[in-house]
Amino acid sequence: MARHIYACPLRWSDMDAFGHVNNVVFLRYLEEARIDFMFTQAAAAGAGEFAGGSVVARHEIDYKVPLVHRPEPVTIETWVTRIGGASLTVCYEVKDRAEDGTETVYVRASTIVVPYDLKAARPRRISPVEREFLSRFMDEPAAEGRQAGVPDQVAVAAA
Repeated sequence: MARHIYACPLRWSDMDAFGHVNNVVFLRYLEEARIDFMFTQAAAAGAGEFAGGSVVARHEIDYKVPLVHRPEPVTIETWVTRIGGASLTVCYEVKDRAEDGTETVYVRASTIVVPYDLKAARPRRISPVEREFLSRFMDEPAAEGRQAGVPDQVAVAAA
């Protein structure tokens, strides 16, 4: 299974009064990685429809270890655990790998994303080209990494 790797810079303003990266900031980190994966990388692979519209239906985050500001970026690995007809589940690990090979995982998370037709103001189906791109990053959720309560299917009502 391939994972999309994104080096996410930390900003001084990401810290909170307790001296670590604020929990809300992690949503921004995940968004940056997801945009790079679904907009930039997908478009480069010929599946640029995601950039035309998508919405987040659900986020789930498990905070493992506090992350403290430093000049080096943090690594965000992104992969897909479910591709439905009109939604997909993207999973992430925000982590570091030390020179000795040990890893520190700060966050494990998942997002249910729904492709969205902005002109029609409603969800749309995942195209065959998008499905092919996403399938390159498909993996079953690990038992430890599986996000509790994330449904296998999600229904999105039309706006």
